[in-house]
Amino acid sequence: MPRTAVVALGGNALVRPEQSGTHEEQASNARGMASAVHRLCDCGWNVILVHGNGPQVGNLEIQQDAAVDDVPRQPLFSVNAMTQGQLGSLLALALHEVGRARHPGTGHPDIAALVTHVVVDPDDPAFARPTKPVGPFFGVDAAERRAARRGWTMVEDAGRGLRRVVASPRPLRIVEAAAVRALTGAGVLVIAAGGGGVPVVETEQGFRQVDAVVDKDHAAQCLASTLAADALVMVTGVRHVMLHYGTPHERAASSLTVAEAEGHLAAGQFAEGSMAPKVRAAVDFVRAGGHTAVITSPELAAASLDPAQVAAGRAGTRVIATSPEEEAAR
Repeated sequence: MPRTAVVALGGNALVRPEQSGTHEEQASNARGMASAVHRLCDCGWNVILVHGNGPQVGNLEIQQDAAVDDVPRQPLFSVNAMTQGQLGSLLALALHEVGRARHPGTGHPDIAALVTHVVVDPDDPAFARPTKPVGPFFGVDAAERRAARRGWTMVEDAGRGLRRVVASPRPLRIVEAAAVRALTGAGVLVIAAGGGGVPVVETEQGFRQVDAVVDKDHAAQCLASTLAADALVMVTGVRHVMLHYGTPHERAASSLTVAEAEGHLAAGQFAEGSMAPKVRAAVDFVRAGGHTAVITSPELAAASLDPAQVAAGRAGTRVIATSPEEEAAR
């Protein structure tokens, strides 16, 4: 059976900082992401694609606010499901288009986007401390108006303004994991756990949705570990994880052992809401038995899983159990 990689793609990759988020912009960006995924497929990897939806969830919530006098406002978990379907469709069609261009006639994989639910703990402390940014950036006045009207928690994010933050509990399990396993085993390229999945809690009557947004990197790790995937690839806007970011000592990390990564997390090297969840997910994946976790840009995703490219220094940041020297000797 071909090796399996779970690839986590940020919602921001579909809406770039200088863009407003039109359908045309997102479709064009999706085609770029699809090319990166197909490069992995061409290297013999089965791929399960997980995507974020922070910008899209926030934008749809604002649209609901604007139309509240005409149609009922839907809860956050419903907005999460809506955008999971929207982006799953967008990415599936982009993957079909790129696949046909790369492999005329036959040869491109079947593709399925699966609406996915993720079980969380109702007592997770994250419900009392919102940290997950969603939606656009606002100036101070606009942020204060929305906070007063809706009770939103607004925080400064990346020096670009204020954003709404929502609860982000840790995923316990993926409800549709068995279905993903079956589809992947049949050679299907699966899009799953979009936006981190729709968060639910288990009750005696069944599953009940809750208002939160599960971090897509943690959901990707949960899915990858459940399926015993060979690799977890987190695609972001930078080629490498940076240590001492924004200081004169800033440097790129080509590889990190689990112990090194945990030390940097404890020292506060990585910002919550951006790089910290990715590093934490990488550590959790390797600790659970995964071989390699990668954090890098789309163009280096495939190279980061190619031993020859890694040896030549043409790869992103890899999180592994042991040092590169020890790994090479295995």
